[in-house]
Amino acid sequence: MSILKTVSIFAGLTDDEAAALEEQALKRRVQKNTIVINEGDDSDSMYIILKGRVRVYLNDANGKEVVINDMGENDYFGEYALLDGSKRSASIITAEECNFLIISKEIILNTFRDNPDTAFSLIGDLVNRIRELTFTVKNLALMDVYGRVANTLLSFATEQDGLIITEIRLTQQDIANRVGASREMVARIMKDLETGGYISKKGKHIVINETLPLGY
Repeated sequence: MSILKTVSIFAGLTDDEAAALEEQALKRRVQKNTIVINEGDDSDSMYIILKGRVRVYLNDANGKEVVINDMGENDYFGEYALLDGSKRSASIITAEECNFLIISKEIILNTFRDNPDTAFSLIGDLVNRIRELTFTVKNLALMDVYGRVANTLLSFATEQDGLIITEIRLTQQDIANRVGASREMVARIMKDLETGGYISKKGKHIVINETLPLGY
């Protein structure tokens, strides 16, 4: 079965259609901490993540950065600009070594014409991403820094071997970039949570030992 069948918008293709589409795509391996897309770049393709994780971020002329999303295996990016012909709306950097499948704009649009259900699946995914972005904006606007830090920890936490632990490495700067706060403020909050026994460290990951306080 084609690996494209594991991607939400292509799940409705037949095996032959998915295989034919995959044959037209390019495969690319990219090392960790490599910028794949720069905000403002011209757009001519979308990327499917076969392996690894990427970070989606925005920055300003002074180098201040805010992270707006993380993506992993079977996720895709670059589709916004394909649909409206605009420049890339955000930058993408690899958080791990990644393998990508890159599909050109022409091939994607032909797929939509030949398989309208694929286009409808993309619309559904776009709606979900808009909802997630709305939730992110709401948190940034209405939550205090502690609330945003706690929400970030919980959003990355999964159960592993009886522990509630963040599935990716999160430094204090990583968290600060996600919540729109200074690293110093995040460090203070994390230290207090650790002192109170709410969190602890396991290697490069954070363990949530008990329910985080509602307020700080």
